[in-house]
Amino acid sequence: MMMKKAVQFGAGNIGRGFLGQLYFESGYETTFVDVIEPVVEGLKQRGEYPLRIVGELTQTLRIGNVTAVYAQDTARVAQALAEADLASTAVGVSVLPKVAPAIAAGVAKRFEQPNAEPLNLIVCENLIGAGPFLREKVRDHLPERFHSFLDERVGFVETSIGRMVPVMTAEELAEDPLLVCVEPYCELPVDARGFRGPLPPLEHMEPRQNFAAYVERKLFVHNAGHATTAYLGYIRGHEYTWQAIEDPVIRREADAAIAETCAGLVAKHGLDPRALDDHWSDLKRRFANRGLGDQVFRVAKDPIRKLGPNDRLIGAGLMCLAHGVTPAHVAFAAAAAIRYDHPDDAAAVSLRNILSEHGIRGVIERVCGIAWDSPFARLIEAQTDRLHREGWLKH
Repeated sequence: MMMKKAVQFGAGNIGRGFLGQLYFESGYETTFVDVIEPVVEGLKQRGEYPLRIVGELTQTLRIGNVTAVYAQDTARVAQALAEADLASTAVGVSVLPKVAPAIAAGVAKRFEQPNAEPLNLIVCENLIGAGPFLREKVRDHLPERFHSFLDERVGFVETSIGRMVPVMTAEELAEDPLLVCVEPYCELPVDARGFRGPLPPLEHMEPRQNFAAYVERKLFVHNAGHATTAYLGYIRGHEYTWQAIEDPVIRREADAAIAETCAGLVAKHGLDPRALDDHWSDLKRRFANRGLGDQVFRVAKDPIRKLGPNDRLIGAGLMCLAHGVTPAHVAFAAAAAIRYDHPDDAAAVSLRNILSEHGIRGVIERVCGIAWDSPFARLIEAQTDRLHREGWLKH
C-alpha cells in the first residue's frame, strides 16, 4: 500500500513543531517547502528530525518519512502538490503571497488531469479570513482555464493553532539544528466547511462547523489571556510567562479580564460558560509550564499588531461592549500593553515614540484604531490612571 503524501509550506516552529508530527502520526510522507538551506538540506539528508515535547514528562519523538524542497524550485513544488493527498501552510501572513505562485503551479499541474482528486490546503496562519485571502492570491497566478478547478476542487481550510512553541535557546540550537521544542497540547481545530471532497484522515484534527466562534475563543481567551499575562508580567519584572501567571496579583487580573471576554463570547455565540471556564483553567496550567521556558518577551512581542482594532485586546474589548459587558480589566491589560517598551522590540520602540509624541490619545487613535471619545477609549484612559495610582508604573 502506497504511503499518503503531504506537502507542508514552511519548515519552522509550527511546520516541524506541529504539522509534521500530525502527518507522521497519520501515516503520511511529508515534503517540507522552505528557503532556509540548513533546514532543507538537513531534512533531505536525514529524512527525519527530533521533536521534544516539554511538560511534566519530557520526551523526544523521531518524526520520520520527511524530505524537503526549496521554495524557489517551483517545478519540484508543483510536482509535489500534484501528487499530494493533503497540503498545509505555516509561513507567516506576509509570506503567503510569495508561496501563491508555487501553489498555483501545483494546482495547474494537478488538474491537467480533469479527474484528479480534490486538493485541500490547511492554512495555518494568524489571519482571520486566511483561506479566502490565499485562494485569491493563488488565482492571480493561475491560468483562467483552471479557475473553476480552484473554486470547486481546491479547499483552503482555515484553522486556529493553539500549540505553544517558545524561542529555542542557544544550547538547544547547538544540540541539533532540526530540533523543535513544543508543549504537549496537540489539537488542530479546522473549519469543516472549507474542505473539498471527503475529510482527510489526520490525527488530532477537529473539524468544526461553528468555526467563527472557535476562532474568537482562541483570540479572546487564549491570546488575550496570554497577552494580559505577558504585559503585566513585563511591568512587574518577570522574565518567563510561568513566573507571571504564578504571580497572584497578575493571576487575579488575568482571571478578571478573561471572565469579561468569556461573558462576551457567551452573549455573542451562545458558548457554554462552564466549558469556557474549563478552557481558561487549562490555559493557565499550560502557561505555567516551566519546562517550556516561554519568555514574556516572546509573548509580548510586536505590541502594535497586538493592539490592533481586531486583535486580542482591543477586539476583545469592543466585542464585550457590543454585547453588554463592561471590559474594565481588558482595558487594564490594554493600558499595560501600551506601556510595553522593551528596547529589543522594534515595534515596542515605535509604540513608545508614538506615546511620547502624541500621548495616550495618539496611541488609541493611531494604533488601536478607535475614536478618542469612544467608550472603550475612556475605559483605557481610566485604567491607565489606575496603573499609576496603584504603583504598577515606576516611571
